[in-house]
Amino acid sequence: MSLLLDRGLARRLDRLAFAAHAFHRFAHHPLCDLYAAEVFRLGRRTRICRGCTLALIGAALGTVAGVVSGTPPLALASLTIAFALALTRGRRPKTATRLVPAFGIAFALSSVVHRPTGLSIGLAGLACLGAGALAVAYRLRGPNRSPCGTCPERAASTPCSGLRPIVLRERAMMRKTGALIRAEQLR
Repeated sequence: MSLLLDRGLARRLDRLAFAAHAFHRFAHHPLCDLYAAEVFRLGRRTRICRGCTLALIGAALGTVAGVVSGTPPLALASLTIAFALALTRGRRPKTATRLVPAFGIAFALSSVVHRPTGLSIGLAGLACLGAGALAVAYRLRGPNRSPCGTCPERAASTPCSGLRPIVLRERAMMRKTGALIRAEQLR
């Protein structure tokens, strides 16, 4: 049986899902104390990922700096530093692994606006390729769940304290959406 929803109901379900997960939408980490260093808290409930936030800040600053003062030598230097930091092994602060590489790549890309030469276009192309390669490598690496490996709650039959608020919201949303869909089918 195929379930076709009324467009208005589908929009309502989307809004419910958005509202249910708004408090952690930009913090793709468990919400427990072990991961507290991985997120920035905004207010009482909202959290955003520290690494993603630093990457966005780096990209914004790099874009502005590249447009204002991007020359090919500076673009080459920023790109070299970005890739060197992004490709080195070991634990480093997120400013070194997110902010600086994002700054360097964005600087190299936007330096074309400041000085559109063949070299700056080539560096921008290299920055695009490098950013794509880094994104693929990041996705292939997968999430770092090392705090979960030592967590005393990991073997419990219930969701851990870091995922419990998310699971509870998800269950409540599923109950609500199930009721709305059943009511729609009875019409």
